[in-house]
Amino acid sequence: MLRLHILASGSGGNAAIAENAATGEGVLIDCGICKRDFFARAEEAGFNLEKLRAVVITHDHGDHTKGLGVVLRGLAKAGAHPAVCASEAVFAASAPLREAVASVGAAFEPFDGGDRLDLAGLAVRPFRTSHDAVDSYGFRFEERGSGCDSLGYMTDTGVVTDAAWEALSGVHLLALESNHDARMLQMGPYPYVIKQRIASARGHLSNDQAREALDNLAHENLRAVAAMHVSQENNTYRLPRDTFEAVIAERGLPTAVSVAFQNRLVTIG
Repeated sequence: MLRLHILASGSGGNAAIAENAATGEGVLIDCGICKRDFFARAEEAGFNLEKLRAVVITHDHGDHTKGLGVVLRGLAKAGAHPAVCASEAVFAASAPLREAVASVGAAFEPFDGGDRLDLAGLAVRPFRTSHDAVDSYGFRFEERGSGCDSLGYMTDTGVVTDAAWEALSGVHLLALESNHDARMLQMGPYPYVIKQRIASARGHLSNDQAREALDNLAHENLRAVAAMHVSQENNTYRLPRDTFEAVIAERGLPTAVSVAFQNRLVTIG
């Protein structure tokens, strides 16, 4: 079975490890946190970093890339040398990403939407999301073989794209953005232009949008769902949890509901 260790999620920095529990191998999704927090939370999760096989990058924004260099250098000292995977456009746009790869001589493997990557014994499928970055992606992770475990990961998108609906269909674990409460955003302290950006089709999913998405994606074999990239200014951690729990209760499903935090490990599996 698969597990997802969410080391951090939010505008302050993002990182998560998709673990193939059968082998203990894993794939890091983004790295926008410091080395201290990365190593401490991976240890807390019980994940052996020597078995980290790859890093996949969703997009070029700093809260998803800024910690990668120091983390890769720390991993190299620990004997781990994961490949780094991102789209060509993201690699070209992100100086921190290019510098991180160069600093340890990491293998760089480009991908595009619809590609199939073989990482840590898992089939990894990138799919395009809608965000104000040069390029942005979510991921579907699957164990090899028919009917095996699957994990969907989607943050930083203003709408659920057609590619996302297809890729997230039927997953057993789901990490789904629920960034902001629409009223809190409207009434909050951000400048108008930032509010418009967040609420746009290239911004972030609101709690209401996440509720609709979960209602469409939930099924009887969905073991767990986590609300992701929750804003600390325009949301509370309680609101996405209540929203997701209401959907699951209305559907009568056994799905466990979690909320990912900025400064605390959360594991679903």
